[in-house]
Amino acid sequence: MLIPRTKVPDLKFPLTNNSEFDLDKENPKSFNLIVFYRGLHCPLCLLQIKELGRLQKEYQEKGVEIVVVSSDTKERAGEFEAKVAFPDLKFGYDLNLADAKKWGLYISEGIGKTSIGIKEPAKFSEPGIFLIKPDKTLYYGATQTMPFARPSFAELLKGIEFSITKNYPARGEYTSDL
Repeated sequence: MLIPRTKVPDLKFPLTNNSEFDLDKENPKSFNLIVFYRGLHCPLCLLQIKELGRLQKEYQEKGVEIVVVSSDTKERAGEFEAKVAFPDLKFGYDLNLADAKKWGLYISEGIGKTSIGIKEPAKFSEPGIFLIKPDKTLYYGATQTMPFARPSFAELLKGIEFSITKNYPARGEYTSDL
């Protein structure tokens, strides 16, 4: 389990723009927002990432650098990126599922075609959203076992505004016995 106010695991993966995301080399003003999505097969991922694309400029104004990633191949990630249609978003692919587990993501086995007729991969990670401070410590994290009932990016943006304005600390850091 990742603990707020502690360093997160290393994270590297290729991007569809032929570059690489390496969390260790990132230097955002406020946060890195890393969004792990299920893949091309997920219609709810498409809706959620489109919401993020509409809010991207507001996130950037708050000093938040965004990347979205799945374990999909480059081809599937490119197809998903085209459907999202926000070209300034950074799309990662080939997420190593061992890395996904280090980040506390749940792993599912494919069960065939989804409601939109696209086959699920043999294995893939379920959704996760993380805000990482410039010092590479966890500020916020949300993981899910299912594709539905996702956090709202509009609500998250309000939380970021509050945390920056009030210098609000990360919460959930207590790990001693109760």
